[in-house]
Amino acid sequence: MRINNILAVIDTAAHGGAEVTGNPIVDLANEFHVQWPFLIAQIINFCIVAFILYRFAFKPILATVDQRQQKIAEGLQYAEEMKAKLTEAEKKEAETLRKAREEAKSILEETRQSAKVFLEKHSQEAIAKAEEIVQKAEQRIEHEHKAMLSEVRQEIARLVVLTTGKVLRKELSSQDQAVYSESATKELATTES
Repeated sequence: MRINNILAVIDTAAHGGAEVTGNPIVDLANEFHVQWPFLIAQIINFCIVAFILYRFAFKPILATVDQRQQKIAEGLQYAEEMKAKLTEAEKKEAETLRKAREEAKSILEETRQSAKVFLEKHSQEAIAKAEEIVQKAEQRIEHEHKAMLSEVRQEIARLVVLTTGKVLRKELSSQDQAVYSESATKELATTES
């Protein structure tokens, strides 16, 4: 029944009549002088153009927009991944620096300890060498003192023998000189002790 009404309206419009039908849409269309065959042709043309635009223009544009959105999403995801990797790299760098500082402190402490031990060792060695040098010097002095005393005794004994020989005014034989020298040396040694 509707189709009949529509066809009647189209027929009336086609013939140019402006009848009042009681239908508000038809009455409005008649009032604005709507020509139904042209309107329907334009609607069909619009639908065809809309289909063609959708098929050949909007669909590729939408596909391109979808691809760009996907690339943007991938770019954002990549940026997030790089940000996470950068954060991880910064953490690793901070950890590496911390370990390097600790290792440097440890090496520095070991070096200080080694230097301290080295210094103490060499100080002790220097002290020992100095003591050894002092002991050798004391021994040399003692030895030289004894040698000097021995020379002095011999010289005194020789002088005593000479003096005794002059006092006695006679020549002493080498045997007598040796006996006097020996007795003088013994006496000197006992007086020093």
